[in-house]
Amino acid sequence: MFSGIISFNGVIEDVTPAGKDGIRLRVRCERASDEDVEPKDSVAINGVCLTVTAIDHNVIDFDVVPETLARSALRNASKGESVNVEYALRAGDRIGGHFVYGHVDAASEVVSRKGEGQGERLRVALPPALRPYVREKGFLSIDGVSVTVAAVGDAWFEIALIPETMRRTTLGRSAPGDLLNLEIDPIARYAHV
Repeated sequence: MFSGIISFNGVIEDVTPAGKDGIRLRVRCERASDEDVEPKDSVAINGVCLTVTAIDHNVIDFDVVPETLARSALRNASKGESVNVEYALRAGDRIGGHFVYGHVDAASEVVSRKGEGQGERLRVALPPALRPYVREKGFLSIDGVSVTVAAVGDAWFEIALIPETMRRTTLGRSAPGDLLNLEIDPIARYAHV
């Protein structure tokens, strides 16, 4: 379980084929050694909950299976790419954001971005299967970042990025055409049934 509050960054050091249609992802994760990360722990990389398979100080290896690649933007992961890193919540941690499982529902394209006040407005394509779960003022996790939906259309939704989010996360560099990982609000998922 995660909160969607991104405090750490990472850089993909290597992406190698693994098994049939999977990959092995090696990520240099900020302060992993300070967080006492060890094999078997969960770490969210751009909002995708992955299991640590090996760690060497601040470099962590993950196996990414075909199911995860099919649903997430990790299918386009490349060496040198910056990523959002969140270590799993511990009992007693401040939540600060929303509950995020790291079980990505879809990867979707950035449609546009434009300045708005001291921040920016980011428009993202809305996959039809997720439309019933996305509501104005509701919550989503985008690349692991807890955000509030500012507006919704038939085939898109928008978020209002504040300067802090743009500075601290990869959303500040997302451009039209980029794929982002989407996870709907877990409460909306089960309330809608």
